[in-house]
Amino acid sequence: MNHPTNAIASTRAGSPQTESVCCNLQTACNLESNENNRLHQFADCGNQIADTSCKLNRNPITTGLSERFPVCTQTPSPYGREEPQGVALHPGDECAIGSTCMTVLCLDLGTKTGWALRSSDALITSGTAEFRHDRYQGGGMRFLRFKHWLDRMLTTVSQIDAIYFEEVRRHLGVDAAHAYGGFLAHLSAWCEQHDIAYEGVPVGTIKRHVTGKGNAGKAKVIQAVRQFGHYPTDDNEADALALLHWVIDTRLGGKA
Repeated sequence: MNHPTNAIASTRAGSPQTESVCCNLQTACNLESNENNRLHQFADCGNQIADTSCKLNRNPITTGLSERFPVCTQTPSPYGREEPQGVALHPGDECAIGSTCMTVLCLDLGTKTGWALRSSDALITSGTAEFRHDRYQGGGMRFLRFKHWLDRMLTTVSQIDAIYFEEVRRHLGVDAAHAYGGFLAHLSAWCEQHDIAYEGVPVGTIKRHVTGKGNAGKAKVIQAVRQFGHYPTDDNEADALALLHWVIDTRLGGKA
């Protein structure tokens, strides 16, 4: 009885199923050994990277963009700035900012934006542009029209060297504050896109320059601007003209 059992056992030991199980076990052991070797190699590479100083080559694409669109040295902020200093807004603009042949655009940002342009031939033009919002349009349409207006202005004069805007630190309401912030954001982004220097000038600084008082009313500003030979249609255009004369006297050496 024992002899047939041993024969059956020996037959099972030498069967194809047993051999396949052994092969699978051997393959699993080899895979585990290879995986451990790879982990050791990865750890060794990590140690070498940690011990080696990192030296990255300059990316020609990002380097070219940074050279074309330099970073502003004065970021327009409605808080924490005193009297503007007579420095260039972009690196390398020191000579251009003091030139009397530069084209300057001054803006009184708002739903009804006042503007005043001093061209390279010292000709001054001014006016207002309205970007009113209505219920039949999306909330961003007036900002889109504002950017298109800037594009048309740049196309008309062919070159704008610097843009100055009235920096408002207090608003009458939340809606006015939101509108001003939207116009300022799109203006600064547009200037960066076209590589144009820009600067905000506090309201008190502008009023003090043209009227002698930093808290002068709208009527006083309009009267002061008329003494320069301008005839503004409203206070928005008068504020832009007042800002322009501040730029002429403090940035262009008093030469209109």
